[in-house]
Amino acid sequence: MTFIPYFIFMKITILNGDNSPDNSDFGEYVSQLQTLYINQGHEVQVFNLSAMNLKYCIGCWTCWWKTPGRCVHKDDGELIFRSVINADFFIFASPLVAGFTTALLKKITDRLIVLLHPYILIKEGEFHHHKRYEKYPEFGLLLSREITTDEEDIQIVEDMYKRLAINFHSRLRFVTLINDHQPEETAHATYHF
Repeated sequence: MTFIPYFIFMKITILNGDNSPDNSDFGEYVSQLQTLYINQGHEVQVFNLSAMNLKYCIGCWTCWWKTPGRCVHKDDGELIFRSVINADFFIFASPLVAGFTTALLKKITDRLIVLLHPYILIKEGEFHHHKRYEKYPEFGLLLSREITTDEEDIQIVEDMYKRLAINFHSRLRFVTLINDHQPEETAHATYHF
């Protein structure tokens, strides 16, 4: 009898907030991870945020009231929103800068609010937004340390993304530091939980 491993095809989106040159260690890690996913049969979309036209959220609420689910900015954000909500899994990826993710990643993270309703519900004893869509992907967090990064920095970032997961009707499945884990370990953590 031949053993056939249980395998699920996934659509995976990676939001790469690295703003270093293409040959950075972080960029290389993301590229290796993408190749691993593709070789495993997954469909992968990587958004290198530094090469995209992305504006900051201005808190106008247009995406909630005037054009529900559509941001007022006509930039590359629309491509990201569509990819994220249609993904089975997505990854926030960023080197740590001054103890937090890059401004590039924070910029698009803030704008993901377009994927939720403005209406509020009580979830886990707290106020959170209602779902706009039936299904939301789970996600992971891929980070790299700076020289001065300590455990408190990592915990603050992890806590922030855990809070985002609650509001996003999702779950933060893993936090991986590229300094400590090979791309194969991150790929494994994506679908073994």
